[in-house]
This record gives sequence, structure tokens and C-alpha cells, in this order.
Amino acid sequence: MERTFDADVFAWDTDGPSWYFLRLPVEVADEVRDVAGEPAGFGSVRVHVRIGETVWATSVFPEKSSGSYVLPVKKTVREKEGIDDGSRVTVRLDVPGP
Repeated sequence: MERTFDADVFAWDTDGPSWYFLRLPVEVADEVRDVAGEPAGFGSVRVHVRIGETVWATSVFPEKSSGSYVLPVKKTVREKEGIDDGSRVTVRLDVPGP
């Protein structure tokens, strides 16, 4: 499954903004659940992501409050793509089949 969508990057402020995430649209999250099979630890799902010219493998994690998943955006990606808290990005998300 491959989907492209726009999302806002936000800083997780529990210990200062050291973690940055974006939230998948709920309809994309529903598709991720459908194709992912049995989730890994913490309900995470392995994915491949592209933002701008940067491609990497990571996991998305369930977020109870929104019914969606959040995707961590690591520092090297943020620096290379000029992303900061509040940036709107276009994301290509690929979920390999089970």
C-alpha cells in the first residue's frame, strides 16, 4: 500500500522539543491497519517514508486520542528538508504487506 498526503509536523513537548512527529490522516491510518497484519511492539507498523528527497524506514505508532498513527520525523530528515515545528510536508508512505 502506498499513499501520499500532506501533514503538519509538531514537536512533542514532554521534555522539550526533542521529538518531532506528524499525524497520518485517519483514512490513511485505517488503510494502514487493514494491510499491516499483526502489529509489532506497542502496536507499531513498519513503513517506508519519503519527504522531499529523503527516504527512510521507520515505524508509525498508534495514537489513541486521534484514532490515527503518528510518524516520527528524525533530526537528519528535518535538517536536510528544512522542516521545523509547524511545517507542512508532503509524505509518501509505503506499508509493505504482511
